[in-house]
Amino acid sequence: MNQDEYFSVHAGLTINVEPLPPGAGVPEMLAFQQEIPPLFRIASECSSLDEGLEHSLSQLSKDEFKALANYLTAQNNKINLLLSFVLAQQDDAELRFITHTFGASQLSYFSPVALSEGDHVRLKLFLDNPAAAVYAYAEVTQCLPQQNGSHEITLRYVCLMEDDRDLLIRAALYFQQKILRQRAQQRSDNKS
Repeated sequence: MNQDEYFSVHAGLTINVEPLPPGAGVPEMLAFQQEIPPLFRIASECSSLDEGLEHSLSQLSKDEFKALANYLTAQNNKINLLLSFVLAQQDDAELRFITHTFGASQLSYFSPVALSEGDHVRLKLFLDNPAAAVYAYAEVTQCLPQQNGSHEITLRYVCLMEDDRDLLIRAALYFQQKILRQRAQQRSDNKS
């Protein structure tokens, strides 16, 4: 699938953006895989296990399994809370931004500092749902000055694990569903 085929949503994710020195390129895929911090790998694996758990729990819909399903869901929620807390420790306040849009192929954010098109950055994206973090490299594809003096910077992922791309797709779908539910609720409230 071409990277341009993924949709983006307007949503605020916490990200860390670390510009690479001028002329620095991104690592080859094998070096990139070895560079990914262990905690980010664990988060990705836990999120993949969560997806399998959700399917398994849906099979336990009978009354005799309802208590077990509720217990397992509660335990999973506890683990996700702990994982989110541990991942938050990886967030560097000096490199922190909030996304304007994000998807599985690119993201945008506002920064007081301009970056040049073609520059590369090291990225950390912190997801709430699913509870995970993504480590990637990206290239600046656009830097638009804003009236308030900031810059809207668009980044296209150039080094990203496929499992992490799947996480970004799931996170974007979660936000899209949330937006659609809010709109439906507003329509329902307006009719009342």
